[in-house]
Amino acid sequence: MKTVADYNFQNQRAIVRVDFNVPLNANFEITDDSRMKAALPTINKILNDGGSVVLMSHLGRPKDGPTDKYSLHHLVNHLSKLLNREVKFVNDSVGDEVKNVAKNLKSGEVLLLENLRFHKAEEKGDDVFASQLASLADVYVNDAFGTAHRAHASTTIIANHFSTEKKMFGFLMAAEVANARKVMNNPTKPFTAIIGGAKVSDKILIIEKLLNTVDTLIIGGGMTYTFLKAQGFSIGKSLCEEDKIDTAKQLISMAKSKNVDLLLPMDSVVADKFAADATTQIVSNENIPNDWMGLDIGPKTIEIFATKIKQSKTILWNGPMGVFEMPAFENGTKKTAEAIADATKNGAFSLIGGGDSAAAIHQFNMASQVSYVSTGGGALLEFFEGKVLPGVAAIEG
Repeated sequence: MKTVADYNFQNQRAIVRVDFNVPLNANFEITDDSRMKAALPTINKILNDGGSVVLMSHLGRPKDGPTDKYSLHHLVNHLSKLLNREVKFVNDSVGDEVKNVAKNLKSGEVLLLENLRFHKAEEKGDDVFASQLASLADVYVNDAFGTAHRAHASTTIIANHFSTEKKMFGFLMAAEVANARKVMNNPTKPFTAIIGGAKVSDKILIIEKLLNTVDTLIIGGGMTYTFLKAQGFSIGKSLCEEDKIDTAKQLISMAKSKNVDLLLPMDSVVADKFAADATTQIVSNENIPNDWMGLDIGPKTIEIFATKIKQSKTILWNGPMGVFEMPAFENGTKKTAEAIADATKNGAFSLIGGGDSAAAIHQFNMASQVSYVSTGGGALLEFFEGKVLPGVAAIEG
């Protein structure tokens, strides 16, 4: 795997695809800068070598071209502080002005381009747009794992315009790929995967793939209730994908045929409405009242899940156990995170799979207590589904 560690950037200008798709509040202040911080080692390696850096990213999903709400100029001041140097900014990502500023960058200087998605050509994977971006630098570095599953101009097509020795992974991208491969291809046994989230439909492919490698598969979150209904349980008003009941039955029987220990919740925290101030009670999953809905796993389930997690040597966690954004329904997710931290302390390798799982581990201030927290939700999911990630293939060939 060719990375920035293998290259000397002295007097070289590198164009680096980063994932600065960070959340902003109503005042355009960054509320979570972890993605920006994750890119710092790569940027600093290039600068310390005596190179210059052109940074490119998307922000949000702009539909109608340039929009101030999605402008990367909101990130410039904070990025300057993180890098301890002035960051230059241009209000486009291609064109004569951009090319002129990029060409005049001196060693140690950083330029941030405007939001790539202000051009429709970015998401279309347009080769002309990709070549315009490529013309801004001598070397291409992809450090945006969060977008590695997209064959966009800046994540994939641009690599065609650089020779093999002039395109490489950044430190973040390399770590993401290495850690994902470690779990998928070479897990130390016993291997437990914890899959949560709202919908079975979002996780069918990853569950099918994991059933070939895991010893234990733990199911939690809203998708629980589709599995319970598939077993003939009454689930009240809990979330259920009626068209996925047969799929859930197939997955249950697949787990049995492969000798995978499939653990489903035994009890739930149920609520009379989907709200932070709902009335709640704890019930067995065989006795969910008609007008109530399950919004978190219950204490018996937490105990069983935690015991199994602590016995594991490799752990993959993708998806929360309940509606952890509401304090009344965060306990299952929090206790799962604590069990993973305990297992990690005792020598297990734990990979937290992006998206809501990453948000939860950060919310509970436990990111430093697990082995690796992925920055890529969709990308990691597709990797574990066995799909080729275009952004990875573009570098590795």
